[in-house]
Amino acid sequence: MELVSLEQVRQAAGTIEGVALVTPFEPSRVLSEYAGGPVYLKCENLQRTGAFKIRGAYNRIARLPEQERARGVVCASAGNHAQGVALAATLLDVKATVFMPEGAALPKIEATERYGAEVRLGGAVYDEAFESAEKFAADTGAVMVHPFDHPDVIAGQGTVALEIVDRLPEVKTIVVPVGGGGLISGIAAAAKGLLPGVRIVGVEPKGAAEVSAALSAGHPVSLPTLSTIADGLAAKQTGEITFAHLRELVDDVVQVSDDEISQALLLMLERAKLVVEPSGAAAVAAIMQGLEVEPPVAVVLSGGNIDPLLLLKVIRFGMGSVGRYFWFRTRVPDHPGELHRLLGVIADAGANIIGIEHHREGVRLRHLGEVEVAVQVETRGGDHVSDLKESLSRAGYEIEKP
Repeated sequence: MELVSLEQVRQAAGTIEGVALVTPFEPSRVLSEYAGGPVYLKCENLQRTGAFKIRGAYNRIARLPEQERARGVVCASAGNHAQGVALAATLLDVKATVFMPEGAALPKIEATERYGAEVRLGGAVYDEAFESAEKFAADTGAVMVHPFDHPDVIAGQGTVALEIVDRLPEVKTIVVPVGGGGLISGIAAAAKGLLPGVRIVGVEPKGAAEVSAALSAGHPVSLPTLSTIADGLAAKQTGEITFAHLRELVDDVVQVSDDEISQALLLMLERAKLVVEPSGAAAVAAIMQGLEVEPPVAVVLSGGNIDPLLLLKVIRFGMGSVGRYFWFRTRVPDHPGELHRLLGVIADAGANIIGIEHHREGVRLRHLGEVEVAVQVETRGGDHVSDLKESLSRAGYEIEKP
């Protein structure tokens, strides 16, 4: 199979010029400490529509012949691709229909509609929405805009690499989140064309590791289930075209857990002052977990579209993962002053109570003379949690996780 060429990516750059932003490319001191050398962040979370997808979507639709544009375009997506296609089609005066799963986040549905697309709910999960989009294309003649498995889409995404190399021509490693493979395929095609010795590393969630499975099998495979907070990387199967690029051009693919992604998202918020969605934080997570890289390193933050409620949950989850939050249950005698005594032990240990529940009945109680207390505290990290647990144990409290 013929791979996307550097020339195709350069043509795509000319096509999307003035449409897609040349996003910031900023040094990260904290990630440089992890990597042992300079690390730079390619901030596609600050791209139009909040993700890199506008690059490939616009290039794909712009290259359609007029007779195909007249029939309109259609796609399936739970978020970023939907918004990229919607905006690209509007800018090119092409009608766009987007099929989204019934459970898609309301802010993403509303954003897609604001960008000008007609949104239809097409099934309970993404696969069903994709089937609905394919049927719509077959029935109406609308052109299907695949989220990753098309040369024009791949070439559009590859323009990210042109901007990286332009700013950092001595780059040695590029770390990229990977789901279906469109972004990393384009980046690898462009970067290897310019710098044959550059190392390209993909990062995928452990709960959606279809790229690793495909590379091990030697062909695309479909995962039976997906489980990850990084929904933008939750593709059940990589494409035939993207697989060819992955096999030929990508040097390594590593996996990170949801726990690690949450910690990376929190780090970006606190230290880089950047809002990044879980998918966009995957490459950061790999650096934090000790990925072996040769600096200077470019880390791609692929998107920043995250629902505020999910952001709140992920922050809490991430803070728990690094020992900044600690939840526990214990039992105290049902006598006046016992709760005050427990809270005094916590206060003396320097922890801040941010939530507490007091239960006089429940399956965990061993007899009528005790009360169960569930406590949530803010701590300074893992060592502080250990000190707190030791203080509680010395005071006679049995600690149980919720």
